[in-house]
Amino acid sequence: GMGNLRVTSKGLRLEGVSEFLLPLYVKEIHSRKDSPLVLHSDRNVTVNARNQRGQLTGQLTVGADAVEAQCKRFEVRASEGGRVLFSAAEDEIVIGADRLTVTGTEGAVFGHSVETPHIRAEPSQDLKLESPTRSLVMEAPRGVQVSAAAGDLKATCRKELHLQSTEGEIFLNADIIRLGNLPVGSSSSSSSSPSSSAPRQTIYELCACPNGKLYLSPAGAGSTCQSSSSICLWS
Repeated sequence: GMGNLRVTSKGLRLEGVSEFLLPLYVKEIHSRKDSPLVLHSDRNVTVNARNQRGQLTGQLTVGADAVEAQCKRFEVRASEGGRVLFSAAEDEIVIGADRLTVTGTEGAVFGHSVETPHIRAEPSQDLKLESPTRSLVMEAPRGVQVSAAAGDLKATCRKELHLQSTEGEIFLNADIIRLGNLPVGSSSSSSSSPSSSAPRQTIYELCACPNGKLYLSPAGAGSTCQSSSSICLWS
């Protein structure tokens, strides 16, 4: 009279589709060795874990719109070795996979700061750090290193680019250092109209205003920066 339910030496055995109208209390549920274990529900499937006092300590709900887990710590482990691939707790989320790939066209969005020891692009791809509407800040207690081993390094901004060293120096080491679009001043000796036989000026002196603005002054036997200091008043 029990239909698909049979009592064996190892417990109860159910054949086919079974339906329980009231709660079922068992210690373990196993499927046949050659078949998966399938749980069907018209709404959702919920698995609850409770302590000795009957309080809910963990819950896994598989619904039509989402799979939800409520617990103190959620972990996904590798099938071999049991290494933690993903874990989520109230205060921390850890991704332990060897590689994290974000395939969305908008990339990854972080609402606050990002802490990492290394940022690099894919092979043969450019690395771009950009802040369209605000500023871009990179900080480290022992220095920030930006290097491009096989390409160019370019920094552009809409307003001002500041290079500041509070306790050290700014060292530019290159075969050629170019400062483009510098204004050219004129010394007092060349303020009058030059003669047609005067040689063309090809050597200039690099001068700096008190506010840091740079300009060029025609080179002479001595410094000509003072005679071209009127440029500093225009800035």
